[in-house]
Amino acid sequence: MIEITDLVVRVGDFELFVDSLVLSDHDWWVMSGPSGSGKTLLLETIAGFYKPSSGTIMINGVDMTYISPEKRDIGIVFQDYSLFPHMTVRKNISYGLRLRRYQGSDTTVLQIAKTLGIDSLLDRYPSTLSGGEKQRVTIARALVVKPALLLLDEPASALDIDTKRELWRDICLIFEKENITILHVTHDVYEAENLGTHKITLKNGKIMNLFDITNQQELLN
Repeated sequence: MIEITDLVVRVGDFELFVDSLVLSDHDWWVMSGPSGSGKTLLLETIAGFYKPSSGTIMINGVDMTYISPEKRDIGIVFQDYSLFPHMTVRKNISYGLRLRRYQGSDTTVLQIAKTLGIDSLLDRYPSTLSGGEKQRVTIARALVVKPALLLLDEPASALDIDTKRELWRDICLIFEKENITILHVTHDVYEAENLGTHKITLKNGKIMNLFDITNQQELLN
């Protein structure tokens, strides 16, 4: 469970404020809102890339507010792939495992690669991949360490419509099979309307409303 309480983050003249947000196990929150409303800033603060002025971020009962990103048990996927060009697909995916010195990494990498349909690409380099293939590698790298929370920052925005739909089908299957929690930023109307179990709208650095799709219940007016 992820619990955010009285979180304040200031960047220049902009202030992000989240009074209370709880992401229970196996929730999929889809977050939308105007450009500049603080969506990516919230994701990156949860990931540990920004330090809040005040407030707390709890992950499974542990205060992670000022803990470094690599110790937060969080996977994050950006829209620009962020792959290491000098590493093969296999090494890109296993990067987090190597940092954590996990055992049996080869088997784990192969399993997640098969799940995402990229097991035939393991010995190739990012420069030889299509946009959809690159994003699958990025997602595999985020998931292979079995994070408590997966953060998605418009991961399909650069993909064509058919590739985008295939990618979401894969992620939906993974979400159904694994006990994973997702916080997903999007500007895409289809994604906002058709994905996730909960909806959140952010505007001017504040949460405007929360909606539980599973119970069809508005949580905040």
